[in-house]
Amino acid sequence: MSMGEISFGDNILILATELTLELGLAGLVGNVHGFTTPSVTGIEAIGASGEDKAFNVFVDQRNESFWLSPDLLEFVDHAPGTTVTLDGVPKIWTRSEAGEWVEADTASRTGGETG
Repeated sequence: MSMGEISFGDNILILATELTLELGLAGLVGNVHGFTTPSVTGIEAIGASGEDKAFNVFVDQRNESFWLSPDLLEFVDHAPGTTVTLDGVPKIWTRSEAGEWVEADTASRTGGETG
């Protein structure tokens, strides 16, 4: 994964454009919670890059998420140290600086049985 390629879990900066300034989003930092193809899902994204792609960005400062076109986003980092777990799955995934998700078994850390 390249350092500038935006993907799930990355921190991004919302760029200053006339539209993002008007919406009060310019300069805010967010975390990518997903992406979609607007022509398939029907979501309305902020911006229009010409790409049929939109990222769902959660902005802590607004406690809100927004669908944004890629041309409005700048990669900040891969949010190293971020962890993800799933209910009922005895694993934890931790984000590395390079952007990989490193999987670990949680059952052995909690004293539970594995396999």
